[in-house]
Amino acid sequence: MKQSLINNKTTALFFSLIIGLLLVGSSFGTMALAGEDQYGAENVNAEQTYTIEEMLNYAIEDEYKARAEYELIIEEMDRGRPFTNIVKAEETHIAMLTSLFAKYGVELPADNAFEHTVLPNSIDSALETGVKAEIDNIAMYEQFLSQDLPEDIEDTCIRLKNGSQNHLEAFQRVLSGGNQNVGRGEKSGENRGPMKDRNKGTMNDENRNGKGPHGQLNRENNRKDGRN
Repeated sequence: MKQSLINNKTTALFFSLIIGLLLVGSSFGTMALAGEDQYGAENVNAEQTYTIEEMLNYAIEDEYKARAEYELIIEEMDRGRPFTNIVKAEETHIAMLTSLFAKYGVELPADNAFEHTVLPNSIDSALETGVKAEIDNIAMYEQFLSQDLPEDIEDTCIRLKNGSQNHLEAFQRVLSGGNQNVGRGEKSGENRGPMKDRNKGTMNDENRNGKGPHGQLNRENNRKDGRN
């Protein structure tokens, strides 16, 4: 009887250990999958410090992602400003970082940012996507700047953070009712106003120069007035 109780306890302990190991393995597996799916600023938190290689990789991934998100919104949602202006700035940000990769001998990662983008379902959602992207980007550079950095990397992080602050303010202005939320047709000034207003302006110019129909009528009236 005593031997049977011992065997039962041993069996129970054995299965408890097996279950515990399975739960631990599952947790580590979940953490690994989460880490693999993170991209750019998602890898950065306030409790850690980062090597130059890590900082450059996370920074350029985040700039890749911002560019990909804004290009997707421009193409699929037919949007103009502020996305068209900001996507050009992202190209400059990427170029600034690329030069640091070369200087510090770090391998430039492939741009697979489109795997981490999702098309918003409305223009307000698109603008909110821009706001969140820039907030996360700013927080990433602030974390990097809390460390002791080489002068050129520090200067680049400051400039990129300031650029993202400008982008954030642009998105927030439009969300709060600013006048930059326009369709792509207006981004280069192709549409300069309603057609009737443009025609009206042309007619007024012609009338002042005596070339339009009203200008001819004015000349005739003036001749009559001169005879009376």
